[in-house]
Amino acid sequence: MIDFLIIGGGIAGVSAAARLSALDSVTLLEREDGLAYHASGRSAALFEQNYGKPSTVALNTASRDFHFEANVLSDRGLMLVGRREQAEEFNRNRHDMQLEPITVEQAQAKWPILDESRITMAAFDPHAWDIDTDRLVQTFARMARENGSHIKTKSQVTAIRRIPQGWEVKTKADIYLARNIVNAAGAWGDLIAGMAGIKKIGFTPMRRSMARIPAPDGHDLRRWPMVVGPGEDWYSKPDAGALIVSPGEEQPMEPHDAYADDMVLAEGIARFSENVTIEVTRLLSSWAGLRTFAPDRTLVLGPDPADSTFIWCAGQGGYGMQSSPAASQLLADLISGRTPCISKSAVEELSPTRFA
Repeated sequence: MIDFLIIGGGIAGVSAAARLSALDSVTLLEREDGLAYHASGRSAALFEQNYGKPSTVALNTASRDFHFEANVLSDRGLMLVGRREQAEEFNRNRHDMQLEPITVEQAQAKWPILDESRITMAAFDPHAWDIDTDRLVQTFARMARENGSHIKTKSQVTAIRRIPQGWEVKTKADIYLARNIVNAAGAWGDLIAGMAGIKKIGFTPMRRSMARIPAPDGHDLRRWPMVVGPGEDWYSKPDAGALIVSPGEEQPMEPHDAYADDMVLAEGIARFSENVTIEVTRLLSSWAGLRTFAPDRTLVLGPDPADSTFIWCAGQGGYGMQSSPAASQLLADLISGRTPCISKSAVEELSPTRFA
């Protein structure tokens, strides 16, 4: 009998495996051929401590030391730019993310393709870092395996049944018996809950598309910041010698292996182009991922109020990578009865009991 059977091998599931394996036996089931295939492997992957709802910021803050100790962060910086007609949204975003105003000239020095004839406002935070997502996932996977956990890929769950001792979970090849289920299935979170006879949360998977475009001629992108437009209706970030540009869309979708929408990408690149002096003439590649949100856009972490052996680790939205160290630690703290690493009010905001 397994103590914790984790369903889902993205950053939520693999970080939960690392933490819970320090308490009892863990087996993780991932439907794909490898870990972090869907949303986790397609993230823009920036650690910005003040990004998200207050409870998310609390998790981000509590995760910072782990990220540095795991050596998964590298300097990037975050810059917000806007035009005169975007002043209201620009100021709201700047306040929410606690960015410091800078001059347009200073912004252009950090991001040489900025169009000074159109941009009238800029703000910057040097305390934002790229996350090495593969290294982070593998760090958690190594922690889990060192504690004796089993990680099973190509293991799609096909049925879940409540039994007196806990749960019976079937895949195409195997049957697992577990005292507790951890639902870390991302976009498939409500599907897993339905299989288990647990009330669904009402998650909405949202598509986010990305394009990689060639580096502008003659520019070294390595020290460029991530740049965001007001309302996050586009953003750009250096990536492996090229630029990622995203339209920042949130298109509700059914759970599936997402792919980019060409029209949405074109609209996002057009918005990006309104702020820069370069012309985008071709794409190197494109992709999309699903960012899954609870109705209140806050993570769902902890035992289900109707059945404490069904544990939620879901609704990460766009915050999964940066919040994962503290989110997974919170699960372990709640289950073991330890004092959580974040405030009582933040724990309550994250609890599944809010949907009871």
